[in-house]
Amino acid sequence: MMNHSVPNHTPEQLKNKIQQRQARVGIIGLGYVGLPLALLFSEQKFNVTGFDIDQRKVDALTRGESYIYRIAAEEIRSAQAQGFSATSDYSRISAMDAIIICVPTPLNQYHEPDLSYITDTTHALAPHLQAGQLVILESTTYPGTTEEVMLPILEKENKQGLKAARTASTGAPSSASGAEKEFFVAFSPEREDPGNTCLLYTSSAARRQALCRVLIGR
Repeated sequence: MMNHSVPNHTPEQLKNKIQQRQARVGIIGLGYVGLPLALLFSEQKFNVTGFDIDQRKVDALTRGESYIYRIAAEEIRSAQAQGFSATSDYSRISAMDAIIICVPTPLNQYHEPDLSYITDTTHALAPHLQAGQLVILESTTYPGTTEEVMLPILEKENKQGLKAARTASTGAPSSASGAEKEFFVAFSPEREDPGNTCLLYTSSAARRQALCRVLIGR
């Protein structure tokens, strides 16, 4: 049985791991947003694990194949050489330093985002949440989803009594004594536009150029 190490680091330690390309990145949802993002992180020398409930996608990636027409199989194999792997085993989330959620949010009959994929994913990852992990929501959704939908699930269903790190009204970070019982959350809207034929990122360089982010955290 594989032994997954537990992150449990302070914000400064996490920041240093990211800057030094030592952070382990987990990307949930390997579709038109998640897979290109996984390849970009792999290209930047991060250790990346992709998670998806669709075993067909996992099997294809394990064989070094691509199921997205603008991504060549060679890019998958290149990422594998950098340590990229795909799995449907959510228990491996416990070994990640940063977890990025890239699941779909299709519009319902009222033209509102269907959040069922986000809530299902949050329920699935919560039992494996560890202190010091960073959870980022990248799915397209309305303001408040991270705090009002995801946070209550993560705080209630994790097995260690963890709470999201919060900043006091003075701007000071939460106390160091509570760091061992905290995790971090952020929202980073995705930049893919699958219906726009002018934005077909046919190379890793083009995708990297398009990866301009706004990151909102607590």
